[in-house]
Amino acid sequence: MKGGIERREIMRFIPTRFHGILDYIVGLLLIASPWLFNFAAGGAETWVPVIIGIVVLLQTIMTDFEVGVIRKIPMQTHLMMDFGIGVILAISPWLFGFADVVYTPHLIFGIFSILASLTTHRVPSAAYRTNHVQDNPLR
Repeated sequence: MKGGIERREIMRFIPTRFHGILDYIVGLLLIASPWLFNFAAGGAETWVPVIIGIVVLLQTIMTDFEVGVIRKIPMQTHLMMDFGIGVILAISPWLFGFADVVYTPHLIFGIFSILASLTTHRVPSAAYRTNHVQDNPLR
C-alpha cells in the first residue's frame, strides 16, 4: 500500500502557488477565448468558457492557498472542482451541441484543467501552512 501512495504523490509535482498563478491566467484566457480564437457567435460555444472562466477566477480567489484572497475553500476541494470543471469544459461542445462549430479550445482547456487537478500538490507548502494558520469558526 505504501508504494501506491508514494507513486500517487510523485505524480503530483505542481506546487499549489504555481497552480494558483496558472488559474488566474487560465481564468482570464477562458473569458477572452471566444474573441481571441474567433468563435464568439453568442451561443453556448461563447458562454461556456466565459462562465467557466469566471468560476475559475472566483474559486481561485476563495481557495486557502498562497494566491487565494478569501481563503475559504480547501485545496483538495479546489482540485476536485478543477477536475469537474475540466470534464464539463472538455465535453461541452458535444453536450451543448456546438461541436460542428468549434470544439478544440474547449477540449484543450478541459484536458488542461483535468491534468492540472491530477498533478498539483493536495496541500499548500509547509511555509504557507506555518504562516497562514486559519482559524476554523466551526470548531
